[in-house]
Amino acid sequence: MCSPQETSMMAVGVRMATRSRSCARGAGSRGGGEEAVPLRRGEAAAEGRQSHCPVKRQRKAQRLCVAYEAADGDGEEGKGAEPLQAPGWEPQDWRRQLANIRTMRSRKDAPVDQLGAEHCYDPSAPPKVRRYQVLVSLMLSSQTKDQVTAGAMQRLRARGLTVDSVLQMDDSTLGALIHPVGFWRSKVKYIKQTSAILQQCYGGDIPSSVAELVALPGVGPKMAHLAMAVAWGTVSGIAVDTHVHRIANRLRWTRKQTKAPEQTRAALEEWLPRELWGEINTLLVGFGQQTCLPLHPRCQTCLNQELCPAAQGL
Repeated sequence: MCSPQETSMMAVGVRMATRSRSCARGAGSRGGGEEAVPLRRGEAAAEGRQSHCPVKRQRKAQRLCVAYEAADGDGEEGKGAEPLQAPGWEPQDWRRQLANIRTMRSRKDAPVDQLGAEHCYDPSAPPKVRRYQVLVSLMLSSQTKDQVTAGAMQRLRARGLTVDSVLQMDDSTLGALIHPVGFWRSKVKYIKQTSAILQQCYGGDIPSSVAELVALPGVGPKMAHLAMAVAWGTVSGIAVDTHVHRIANRLRWTRKQTKAPEQTRAALEEWLPRELWGEINTLLVGFGQQTCLPLHPRCQTCLNQELCPAAQGL
């Protein structure tokens, strides 16, 4: 008969031997404990399923690896699989509507095509002066027809339209040159204040970001995005004026009716492909000037008559 001490030592030996067989791979990899007999792959998998040893964690990691391979199409189960994407909203028939508008605007004979901001600056002026003239023309264009804005810009350029020349003018002279643009008195003040900021903070140039542009007196988001496009050649967002705002709602190009141009801009940018952002302003502005008028739209001559929800209600 074994003594209690011998029995205890034997029990310890049995436990150690059992532990060595069930956890051989984990013990071997750590390099510590009793010397383990290597298990074949099938035996290791069987032992892992029956124990709480690290083999279970290794099997879980292996399943995760296979899942990634399937998502990439590398494994047998992943062949032909495509990543899941949340369905995005877009207006019904918008591509056909856009194609029809392009057809109707193909002659490019609307006022915006000849008198827009990209046509109001002096092309022979230095780049910094050209950019300033673009910004001034955009500030004048708010609530003003393109023909009136172009006339004011022509008079200003005849006096030498630069930051310095504007700051040297008195308010009455500047007002006489830009009259009769809409809200011309307020625009005299805004142009003077903005010109002073440009001289003090930007060396007579205009800012090159939307955030800095909208911080200038009298410059709104539509002007900022157009200034980025025309002056800097960068498409930063969709420029939404009253024409774009009106037409987008008539065509149901917004998920729900919007009440302000900035709401319309955000709604359009949610779904309209970015490569179309640069052209959409001039395209819709000219369409609004010639066909989709604010009052009495010319639906009878519009190619979108059968596709336009607003036309169906007239």
